[in-house]
Amino acid sequence: MSPDEIQIGNLQNLHWLWMVLAIVLLAACSLFWQRKAAMRFATSDMLARVLPVRSTYRSLVSLALVFTAMILLVFCLVDLRWGKVERDVPQSGIEVMFVLDVSRSMMAQDVTPNRLERAKQMIKDTVDEMAGDRVGLTIFAGEARQQIPLTNHYADFKQGLDAVGPSSLNRGGSRLGDAITVASRGFLEITNDHKAIVLLTDGEDQESRPLVATALAKEKNGVRIFTVGLGDLETGARVPVQSGRGSEFLTHSGKQVWTKLDGATLEKIATESGGAYIPAGTKQVNMADVYHRYIAAVDQTEFETAKVDSYEARFQWFLAPALILLLLEVLWGRKNEKLAVASSRSLES
Repeated sequence: MSPDEIQIGNLQNLHWLWMVLAIVLLAACSLFWQRKAAMRFATSDMLARVLPVRSTYRSLVSLALVFTAMILLVFCLVDLRWGKVERDVPQSGIEVMFVLDVSRSMMAQDVTPNRLERAKQMIKDTVDEMAGDRVGLTIFAGEARQQIPLTNHYADFKQGLDAVGPSSLNRGGSRLGDAITVASRGFLEITNDHKAIVLLTDGEDQESRPLVATALAKEKNGVRIFTVGLGDLETGARVPVQSGRGSEFLTHSGKQVWTKLDGATLEKIATESGGAYIPAGTKQVNMADVYHRYIAAVDQTEFETAKVDSYEARFQWFLAPALILLLLEVLWGRKNEKLAVASSRSLES
């Protein structure tokens, strides 16, 4: 059996070995000082009768039994597992399609470090609260594309999320309606009402009729849309543009372009679909609360049974011999007591 075939459940419990070592050292020191004290008060001819070799041997055997049992109990706590077994695990949950605005306006820095990076972190915080839900990703700017199909492999999803940005799409702009339409077509189940879209954007739109797309998604696919608005609502911010000369800002007709949150559109989308609008603005939002309060309220459905590889727990392989050794130590101790009583009577006579 190779090390790759062994799984350790609680590696931190190995620290208890230090406690076992300390106890054994204390017991050994106790035996040493006991013998040294006897040598101080007993004559050489009496020492063999007070502390015979057999007595020292019996104490060492008892100590070895306890020491071995304690080590086995530590390995029991470590939870070693081996022997891979495939099990069928029923899965249930909801399908959540995250729709992320990757247009240039999302690079505005009225949110730290910018709107896009804040939106990515909010998505990750939401996924961290999930257990069994399927998640997917649709990105949009002047066009929309399903970037990550629905999956329950959250680590792969986050890795794919990190890679998207304004350069992921060829066409600039912001078309909310197209994004909602593409996202609503990405669900694996069409008939059941267990689908949610989480739209993260600053709300800017270029006449893509987002309310019409929302009504169709709700009517045909039973999709509820939860909108998260990012950006300053009053003043807004300039749109940075990277160039060889450093950080510059986007201009149009010789004037700098300013972008701010359009919360009214996002609130209408959420209301139309029976979802909720979260006006994040420039503030930190606890996405765990958002998930449990709003998204998790969507009716769940049963997904297909998943096959999961797991390792068999083997703690009993260590617990059983440890208990046997402790029982032997108790029996061994009783035998020593009887021998000690007999030796004491011999000394008295």
